Amino acid sequence: MEKILVTGANGQLGSELNVLSSTYPQYEWIFADRTKITLDNLELLQIQLEEIQPNIIFNCGAYTAVDKAETEKELSFTINDLAVKLIAKYALDNNVKLIHVSTDYVFDGTSSVALNEEAATNPINVYGDSKRAGEIACLNENPNSIILRTSWVYSKFGNNFVKTMQRLMQERESINVVNDQIGSPTYAADLAQAMIDILEYNEWIPGIYNYSNEGEISWYEFALAIKEFGGYDCNIGGIPSAAYPTPAKRPEFSLLDKKKIKSTYNLDIPNYKESLEKMFI
Repeated sequence: MEKILVTGANGQLGSELNVLSSTYPQYEWIFADRTKITLDNLELLQIQLEEIQPNIIFNCGAYTAVDKAETEKELSFTINDLAVKLIAKYALDNNVKLIHVSTDYVFDGTSSVALNEEAATNPINVYGDSKRAGEIACLNENPNSIILRTSWVYSKFGNNFVKTMQRLMQERESINVVNDQIGSPTYAADLAQAMIDILEYNEWIPGIYNYSNEGEISWYEFALAIKEFGGYDCNIGGIPSAAYPTPAKRPEFSLLDKKKIKSTYNLDIPNYKESLEKMFI
């Protein structure tokens, strides 16, 4: 029986994979939180991988505190770059299939058309910089890896925009949401299913792939959809990013082009509203 190691087991994606795992009993699933897979301690990480001896690794673990990364650069790069490099090398040396999860933050946000996998990367914050370094390290160490770039991830699990909006819309009469950052959300349950579909596909085709739900929206429009499905009675105003300064800059436009993953792996990607509705059911 093949053994799948899922890092970042308590995160949104790891949690959704855990939900799906019972549907795929042909695999032995190992869900590793930071005590079982220690991404910020490379010596220990090497030992842990050798003890677990996985056949497949879904690397969902990452340093994702975007604003905090501006002052925790070393930790961010240890987890998002050096640990990825080590995992990729381990995967190559031991003939392990590796799917590594990356982000739209590798882009600078100046595009006006959906970004494909060949689009130039140019991160504008430390988090994006560390994730791009991890992508490069992953493919340099192990060209047989698959990297999935995703964006605006949300889930029933963990902390995310949807859950924050649900809370605020119940607590307040009105809220303001940024209306000049454009992209598309990703329901973590959809991404988790896509990872398994790729694994189950009849051919392993390495490289970088984009994955998010379909649709082109702002965070403000996303908030309006959350209000609609939640039936909340809260006024929502749209504001420019300049009115809501954060330590880390965000890309203004990071809509991902999904043609490559759809044609290569024959994936059917739901519209963001369809997936958002599932979370409310």
